[in-house]
Amino acid sequence: MEQSLPERVKISPFLVFFLIHTIQFGVGVLGFQRIIALTAGYDAWISVVMGGLSVHIIIWMMYRISETANGDIMSAHTFVFGKLIGNLLSLPFVLVYVLSAVITLRPFIEVIQAWMFQDLSTFWFSLAFCGLGVYILYGGFRTVVGIGFFGVVLPAYLLLTFLFTIPYADFRNLLPIFDHPIKDLVMASYQMSFTYSGFGILLFFYPYIKEPQKSKKWAHLGALFTTFIYTLLTFATFAFFSEGQLQKYIWPTLTMWKIIEMPFVERFEYIGIANWVIIILPNFCISLWCASRVLKRVTHLKQKYGVIILSFAILIVTVLIKTREQINTLTDYTGKILFFINYGYYPLLFFLILIMKRVKKK
Repeated sequence: MEQSLPERVKISPFLVFFLIHTIQFGVGVLGFQRIIALTAGYDAWISVVMGGLSVHIIIWMMYRISETANGDIMSAHTFVFGKLIGNLLSLPFVLVYVLSAVITLRPFIEVIQAWMFQDLSTFWFSLAFCGLGVYILYGGFRTVVGIGFFGVVLPAYLLLTFLFTIPYADFRNLLPIFDHPIKDLVMASYQMSFTYSGFGILLFFYPYIKEPQKSKKWAHLGALFTTFIYTLLTFATFAFFSEGQLQKYIWPTLTMWKIIEMPFVERFEYIGIANWVIIILPNFCISLWCASRVLKRVTHLKQKYGVIILSFAILIVTVLIKTREQINTLTDYTGKILFFINYGYYPLLFFLILIMKRVKKK
């Protein structure tokens, strides 16, 4: 078990809302609609709701794990498996969160290259982004949380821009409802699980919450807010595009922005993409923080050195990924790993920790 952290580094319970929501809301928002529609047609909005509701079950389990182990996931591993095996089980999470940081950054660079600057250097943009991430992490966990807060609040106005699609929307596209078999809906909600993933960070920052009991409702509200926004976006997209049209667009969210006309701006999608930096920056910082935190707990390497080493690793991997196929392959594999961890490993750990608690009592 970890020594208790000083109060000055802890965060208020309500900030958990922003952390859970910001980590679930990233580059995937720009193109998830097409992927789920290919599987479950325009019934896929049901899958969006199903996937969102499943998150609450896992969040409930995570709180039980952290309360029983009285700490984060590393404490839980030590509680169940002992120090040596516990540390070995914690170590792969460094790789998982490095990959999460890469698939936050690299697809976003691809969006900029496809929509704005074709000649943008992947290396220089990644270097600047990693440098900014390191600078934020050097401010401590509370600084990372502050970035997460602004990553939700500042770009919130973008939601209003989807009202521009209403005059062109045809909600009859969504009919008939339940036109697809349950198998397709389940498959589409599995595909949504990657877009919703990230909430596992709760098991890493749990010791940093003041009065964790009070944060439970905020964690659930954060996940609920994410589900609400994804469902609204799905309705807006499905009403705006026919199924045939939607299959042609890789980033339907950006394509919808193309219809926005204002007296002072011609191409609103440029503003949208520029604002998306504020949305993905907290995702990147939180992933980097989680990876460096695990490295610190397992190897006792100072976190400030771990951050530098991991940033270089992220930079190298990001630059090595060149083609759209490579980006898709890495994203798919990381999505599968995160699905296995969220819906396989965490429930297993939940049951193991309950059994271990009873054994230790006896």
